[in-house]
Amino acid sequence: MSFIVYPAIDIRGGKCVRLFQGDYGQETVYADSPLAMAKRWVEQGASWVHLVDLDGAKEGKPANVAIIKEIARSIPVPVQVGGGIRTVEQIADYLEAGVARVIVGTAAIEDEPFTKRILQNDGDKIAIGLDCRNGLVATRGWLTTTDVQATELAKRLVTYGAETFIYTDIARDGTMTGPNVEEIAALAMATGKSVIASGGVSQLDDLLTLAAHASDGVSGAIVGKALYTDAFTLEEALQRMEGRESYVG
Repeated sequence: MSFIVYPAIDIRGGKCVRLFQGDYGQETVYADSPLAMAKRWVEQGASWVHLVDLDGAKEGKPANVAIIKEIARSIPVPVQVGGGIRTVEQIADYLEAGVARVIVGTAAIEDEPFTKRILQNDGDKIAIGLDCRNGLVATRGWLTTTDVQATELAKRLVTYGAETFIYTDIARDGTMTGPNVEEIAALAMATGKSVIASGGVSQLDDLLTLAAHASDGVSGAIVGKALYTDAFTLEEALQRMEGRESYVG
């Protein structure tokens, strides 16, 4: 299985920001133009770009739609988008605008009939976002923690047609303390589906450790703060990945 590095662009108030452990009160602004940042990642070799509508996640409906659509139209690589997406119409709107993959999080917990419907209709274009604290799924922009175990939810969603999961360990997101490799690999093996890691990547070795589980189903990693703080460059990450047999750029 291939392993893809996804540079992240988190959008709040029309700007490119990062939060610490999902805390909206701990925000750092890294760029005024998310589009310029997307073009920068493409220039450095990105084969995908990961977009998050933070305002949308908090408000429960997409908020930075115009910016996201502009990015999808303006760069030559596919984008995946998450944040406040909870209706069939919102998904269709993004897909028609050129978004390659739509990420659904809260709705996967709170509206199972909806999730079953979208997976049956567009399963290959949907990623289920599993944002977790201590193995339990959080919703509504990480503001609410449920009593739902991520692995059990994921296995149920596979029966509905889920093909891709994005696993975020909230306690590690934005902290650069390393990804939760054990939980990520366990989820991939339990579901038999593609799992993209998110949260905690701080050094190139973290990517190599995750990529070592590509055969288990760990298909990529979303990287944010490490790139924005120059812990390493995207070019460096891609060069390291290219040396691996399982990597396909």
